Amino acid sequence: MLFNKLPDDLFLPLSGQNRHIYQSVLLALADQFFDEDLVDPFIPRDLVRSCIEESVVRQGVRRWVPEGDDSEEMPRSAAEYASRIYRRLVDTGWLEEEQRIYRTFVLLSPSISYLLRTLVSIANLEKRSYGGAVLNVLSSLEAAINDPAGRGITLSEAAQTAADFSAHLTDMMLGLRELKISLAKSNDAKEIVRSFFERFVEHILVADYKTLKTRNNPFRYRRQILSLLRELQFDPLKLEQLIGNYQEQFDIAQIDAEAMVHKHINRIVRIFESVDQRLATIDDFRYRLEKRVADTVRYMDKTTPGMAARLSRAISNLHGKVDKDIPILDSLDGIRFMAPGSVRSPIKRRIQAEPKVIVRGEIDPQVLQLRELFKEYKARREVTPKKIGDFIERQLRGRNSMKASEFEINTIEDYVCFSYVRHMATLGKKGRKTADRYDVRFNDDYVQVADVVECRDFVIQRTQ
Repeated sequence: MLFNKLPDDLFLPLSGQNRHIYQSVLLALADQFFDEDLVDPFIPRDLVRSCIEESVVRQGVRRWVPEGDDSEEMPRSAAEYASRIYRRLVDTGWLEEEQRIYRTFVLLSPSISYLLRTLVSIANLEKRSYGGAVLNVLSSLEAAINDPAGRGITLSEAAQTAADFSAHLTDMMLGLRELKISLAKSNDAKEIVRSFFERFVEHILVADYKTLKTRNNPFRYRRQILSLLRELQFDPLKLEQLIGNYQEQFDIAQIDAEAMVHKHINRIVRIFESVDQRLATIDDFRYRLEKRVADTVRYMDKTTPGMAARLSRAISNLHGKVDKDIPILDSLDGIRFMAPGSVRSPIKRRIQAEPKVIVRGEIDPQVLQLRELFKEYKARREVTPKKIGDFIERQLRGRNSMKASEFEINTIEDYVCFSYVRHMATLGKKGRKTADRYDVRFNDDYVQVADVVECRDFVIQRTQ
């Protein structure tokens, strides 16, 4: 239990009137004990006391309230402050001393070290990277699935990372709720706006919420994670190898290892399946919070100095006047400037698009028939050099020359081709190539061709 691992008087320094002094000292000692370059966790006592003295001087702490049975006089120097604070931390269990021959060293017990690291992270409000957390889960899952016999233990790390990730989502939602309650209790508009930007925009919106709304949303890997887990649940061979790796690493029985594997898989599945609902709840809290701040900003300049007196005079001037003497307000121009991008306008609530089943529509057969008829009509009306050449060859019937009156026009296509026989050179390169195969000579007479068209007479002859 917790009381068996922590001293009973551990939190006394942080609950007294000098708690701010001890807070600054513990933060300074955390930098000393958790230094990455620190090889030996045993630090000389003189160095610890020097660190405490520097913290006292840097913070400018000079007020000290007697604690408990402390009947001594007030400290007169930074050294006396450091000595008294050091002795208090040793007595309450924060620091432990160990004697080595002629020197005294100071260390932190494992439980105290973990507690101090947690308190430091709370004080610093460390930002979390959702992209890194989701990628850690994905990479750990892939490692466990690709090599279940050798690296199956990474599944437990993925489950722990997912649990921490889920807890941080809950903390973010509760942080929004706490901020909304604190803003609702405040009547100072300036304090509301300041708290909104300091606590929401800097710590929650930028660090957490904005990450969830970007195009590179870390949850884009969610489907891949769930797919890997679903396949793993129905793969007896890999499950058996994972259970064997768990049994070897944790030194437990097979039945316990099997229960642990399924527990970790189900935990990750539950967390990533409920992400959408949790994000919707966070979005709802965000909308109400921004609406509260937007309403505050909208009305914060309504109570300018002298507003009460101005309203009183305006009401007095209206006394005794009839309705027709009161001017009618027919325009809001100049009253208040509003714009979609104004800080007074909160961001609209995000509406979740519901999934739709894509059904391929059936086209009416009559429409298809009309399309085919139109294509045929367009093909018949289309004029190409090849069609004209074929028409001339059919009319010549193996002869080398013929007159205009000898042409036969039986269809619309024949009429169109006959109209272009005299103008083949105007149909581009292919038309000139076809025209070079024939020689057309005109005379001054006009003839009737197939009782369809009257044109100038001509003779067409092969050039080859």
